[in-house]
Amino acid sequence: MSCVCCCCRACVSPDGPGPRLPPPAAAFSFVGDRMQRVVVMRHGDRLDHSEPMWPANKPRPWDPPLDDAGLLRAWTVGKCIRAAAAKQGWALHRVLVSPFLRCRQTAARAVAALCAVPDDDALLAVGDPANVPLDTSRVKVSIEYGLSEMMNTQAMGITVSKLAPNVSKWFPDLPELEADFPAGTIDHSAEPIYPELPKWEESIMEARSRYASIIKALADKYPHENLLLVTHGEGVGASISYFEMGLEIYDVEYCAYSVLERQVTAEPGDEHGGFTFTADSFKVMTKSGSTGIRYAPV
Repeated sequence: MSCVCCCCRACVSPDGPGPRLPPPAAAFSFVGDRMQRVVVMRHGDRLDHSEPMWPANKPRPWDPPLDDAGLLRAWTVGKCIRAAAAKQGWALHRVLVSPFLRCRQTAARAVAALCAVPDDDALLAVGDPANVPLDTSRVKVSIEYGLSEMMNTQAMGITVSKLAPNVSKWFPDLPELEADFPAGTIDHSAEPIYPELPKWEESIMEARSRYASIIKALADKYPHENLLLVTHGEGVGASISYFEMGLEIYDVEYCAYSVLERQVTAEPGDEHGGFTFTADSFKVMTKSGSTGIRYAPV
């Protein structure tokens, strides 16, 4: 089953974040067939889980950083993703990130791994990205609000649920969010599909549908690129259960990730120029237990 620019099972919900237009002609670096991969990754270990008192008196108690274990895990898994992709003959081109600090910090370490100059074998032995030379032309990075945490009490907790109705600004302005990433990696021309956070108290099913919809929409927006999406546990779960029917997700570890794959065909447009593309439905390439996600048939 294939789709033209959009419109396949994986779109999930007709109430998605608006129309998805074919990318401009300049976006295509190929004519013909290619495989597109989308990696969907959970953030690393949260500081408020290792230090439960962390949220007390914090101005943004919904936005904890990573703890030291989370920072190390993000760097380590980022290196593993790069090495696994290289072994299969492909690379990631673009990283899209939830605005939450734990996701930005996770993505920053993953981006450092993807941009690191040392080869894969040498990089695997490097325990700290601080002094690793980077080639920042390898990937483009941007914030995507559609990848945000579930905006509800179950995900955020009772304390945040009491504050939420009066929160007028959940995060700093975009330049401050972007400052977490290696210099030279931000794509300032990229516009998020969701221009703002989802509304408070969305249901779990609404959030899961949002995740599946945004994964598909981002893939359609950048059909010529392989994507890394850094998001939250429910988002990673949705990347499995919404793209392969009949599966139940049992566990998504910190920094767990899925790999989706589809064939994309780009063709010249009409007499007015440009290109069009068609795409097969995504296939889930991740086996249960192999990358921190555990699932089974329902």
